[in-house]
Amino acid sequence: MAEGGAASDADQRSWIGWTNVVVAAVIMLATLPGRTQGLGLITEPMLRDLQLDRVLYANINLWATLIGAAVCLPIGRLLDRFGLRATTFVLTALLAVVVWSMSRISGGVVLLFVLVLATRALGQSALSVASITTVGKSFDRQVGVAMGVYAVLLSVLFAAAFIAVGGVVRVSGWRTAWAQVAFALAVIVAPIVLVFLREPVGPPVPAPDSAGSVGDGLSLAAALRTPAFWVFGGGTSLFGLVSSGLGLFNEAVLAERGFDQQTYVTFLAGTSIIALVGQLGCGWLTLRWSMQRLLGLSMFIYGAALAVLPVLSTRPQLWIFAALMGLSGGMITVIFFAVWRRAFGHAHLGRIQGAAQMLTVLASAIGPVIFAQCAALTGSYTPALWTLALCVLALSAAALRVSLPRVGLAPAAST
Repeated sequence: MAEGGAASDADQRSWIGWTNVVVAAVIMLATLPGRTQGLGLITEPMLRDLQLDRVLYANINLWATLIGAAVCLPIGRLLDRFGLRATTFVLTALLAVVVWSMSRISGGVVLLFVLVLATRALGQSALSVASITTVGKSFDRQVGVAMGVYAVLLSVLFAAAFIAVGGVVRVSGWRTAWAQVAFALAVIVAPIVLVFLREPVGPPVPAPDSAGSVGDGLSLAAALRTPAFWVFGGGTSLFGLVSSGLGLFNEAVLAERGFDQQTYVTFLAGTSIIALVGQLGCGWLTLRWSMQRLLGLSMFIYGAALAVLPVLSTRPQLWIFAALMGLSGGMITVIFFAVWRRAFGHAHLGRIQGAAQMLTVLASAIGPVIFAQCAALTGSYTPALWTLALCVLALSAAALRVSLPRVGLAPAAST
């Protein structure tokens, strides 16, 4: 009878865990209006409609991103204290109100800044932390596999969303598109969170002022004192910095090497497909390799790709580069999602992932500035690429030498 009860508990944990993976992917999809790619879908028609200067809007976006990143830390604390479902539901409802308000804006720089700041804070920062924490708290030993599946779901959902929202913008205008996004947040995503998101079954989380036992996990302060946090946080943030800058100016970087716009579009599609392979492969490898080895390998591949980019001259070389970028990018994405639970335990996971997310948001805001300034000062993106490649390779070496804290595995999430 006891064995049957244990099996039943394990089945329940497994069901909750994998259900939460799907819900977490939907939550991350809800961050679309607060992300650079999402805002990019409406930028041009919105600027024309509101008669805004491009440089002014760029500054609005930069400061909104930087200030919005500060929300990551308190949101992590709220998730740890009040739970996943209640906190995420409130965040989703608030984002729906903000996006709807943005669709009704008629002008005013201050009001636009407040609304963009709110979308960044609630979407890119807060709901991102909620999504990643949901998966991290739902699994333990298999967190890498779960994050691999989660990353693939994100790729599919975001691809579909870009097509759908972009189509509405093209046919009906940006206001209609943003109003429909707000409607979807309110009547689809929020109810999904309320009905299907479940708190992982397991021991209670310590109070917020508790240091957290070694078995349950490290506190945020203790995690920040470990080299592992800064190596993994620094590595994934550096990836975010490079990918945001390179992503924004990718077409110009490839044009510098003699490739046209159609080749650029094909390159993006190919990289995205290869990234799926990297995500699934890395998820599988987390059961067999250490996180340090995976980060070291992925950062080495990424650094090597950046180093050879300025000397590409043929299409076969470009496709080798695309394979390296897609493979390493997919791996780094899964590592960022998975390492915090593995390294620091579940007790204060929300706060720790909030701090890590804040680092990546700040780095992503700085990336485009570095690339733009490099091109303006030197007339080329090559100096930035080679400098950043050296930084990436240095972090690759650091990853192979760092040790993870000895945090016990929680019996709550043996799925």
